Amino acid sequence: MTEFKKLTTTDDIKEIIQSAFDTTLNISGDWGYTLENATTISSTDGIPKALYQHKLSSMRAYIEMNMTLPKEDRYGSININELDREVIEKDNKIYDKVTYEISAMREDRYASFIEEYKDGYGKDWFDMDEHFRNRKLATLIREEVYWFDVSEI
Repeated sequence: MTEFKKLTTTDDIKEIIQSAFDTTLNISGDWGYTLENATTISSTDGIPKALYQHKLSSMRAYIEMNMTLPKEDRYGSININELDREVIEKDNKIYDKVTYEISAMREDRYASFIEEYKDGYGKDWFDMDEHFRNRKLATLIREEVYWFDVSEI
């Protein structure tokens, strides 16, 4: 399976997300790979907590799998689905440990599937079942844990 580098930074992740996605989030801390490096959520701005966390995990995955890679190695069609959630209390803090399934496809391969679909849809020669079987085979599936410090919300 393809390994992706964990994000490390000495910069404020809030600023990185603002710069990369033009989005301001009420967060601090690190990228949430471990409890010790959890992302602290100060407020969800009225958004349901799980949705806010999904947004953060999508951003982290996109940075890992697309933005920090050379063009020829980038992934697109990145989708995140929650698989499991645990609440952990430690040192008077509350953490959500959320496991996500991340699916993605190499950008160049995804673009060729889109083109194939556009060209073939509705035509007698186009085998839609085979097309979607091939897309499934070309899709990378990975599981990742994201730790959130939710003590403040």
